[in-house]
Amino acid sequence: MGVYEELIERGLIAQVTNEDEIRKMVNSGKAKFYIGFDCTADSLTAGHFMALTLMKRLQMAGNQPIALIGGGTTMIGDPSGRTDMRKMLTREDIDHNAECFRKQMERFIEFGEGKAQMVNNADWLLDLNYVEMLREVGTCFSVNNMLRAECYKQRMEKGLSFFEFNYMIMQSYDFYYLFKNYDCNMQFGGDDQWSNMLGGTELIRKKLGKDAHAMTITLLTDSNGKKMGKTAGNAVWLDAEKTSPYDFYQYWRNVEDADVLKCIRMLTFLPMDEINKMDSWEGSQLNQAKEILAFELTKMVHGEEEAQKAQNAAKALFAGGSDDSNMPQTTVDDADLEDGKATVISLMIKGGMIKSNGEGRRLIQQGGISVDGEKITDVFHAVTADMLAKGIVIKKGKKVFRKFTK
Repeated sequence: MGVYEELIERGLIAQVTNEDEIRKMVNSGKAKFYIGFDCTADSLTAGHFMALTLMKRLQMAGNQPIALIGGGTTMIGDPSGRTDMRKMLTREDIDHNAECFRKQMERFIEFGEGKAQMVNNADWLLDLNYVEMLREVGTCFSVNNMLRAECYKQRMEKGLSFFEFNYMIMQSYDFYYLFKNYDCNMQFGGDDQWSNMLGGTELIRKKLGKDAHAMTITLLTDSNGKKMGKTAGNAVWLDAEKTSPYDFYQYWRNVEDADVLKCIRMLTFLPMDEINKMDSWEGSQLNQAKEILAFELTKMVHGEEEAQKAQNAAKALFAGGSDDSNMPQTTVDDADLEDGKATVISLMIKGGMIKSNGEGRRLIQQGGISVDGEKITDVFHAVTADMLAKGIVIKKGKKVFRKFTK
């Protein structure tokens, strides 16, 4: 089975152009493809997993990835799936975020001469002359077609700014530029990007002729960051300082039963015959599958040692044990105390367990918070400095733990 057929079996492919040509090129290791990453934060998230693992799979089969850092497109912000405009970042913020992305990508992809490349679209987009851009590229796009594009639908309901309207043209220009200057013949992205990506394929055809073989593949949207990689409204980061290895492990350990095998197929490198044997698993076996998923992905991001620590800690805690040595911890300072005490709600906010006082009050009133194994009912429940010196464990729901010490 070729790598393209494996991508299909793993449930990764949503839509393609030129499928026969794509299959031959990918299976023969002749694809030079790009995936774009806009630098909207200083860390990649679990939602980027599909793109990262896809690049690794294809590189292992001899194909050459281009990781396109969106230093230019981030200046506008992708309106796809948004009901409001993204926060506008400074050039300095974007450059910092791009460097953070580079370091994290190097864990998955091998860069170097004849291997993967990393380029930044700020290098060509930010130097474009506006009138020349309109003359060279704008004439190739139909406003009527753009307004029908799926990526703009939600924004149209509340008002789409002309600023954001240009995003499709800029993304399309990326593929055109990479095709001409980097011999990039293929682009991958989320299924929600189909309109933007077709714009690039069409731009190449119109500017360079029908014989220009530019191909497009989209991946399933829910595994490209829109539905995956977020929990309780918070992103699950690949940066250990933002999401600890334990919390990262727990996120994947707690996926829904219906999603666990889909995630294993899409995101891990376990052999397909081994995964297919899991199709008949039920009950406690699904918990085993979740442990496999969590361990494999944590190992990829944080290394085998941290993955083993996270798994051991999780098993000890859920088995009623007392081993909290690998549990995520938050240190409490004197400034966090008032009259030698700190409320549980204030601690949970400091530890990133909740986002607001209101969320904390609601969880306590619903019986969803415990301190050292004892459920609390008072929204003003506080712990003392002496208790913190010994260390306390706050539990949210059934699966989220954090230790607080002074």
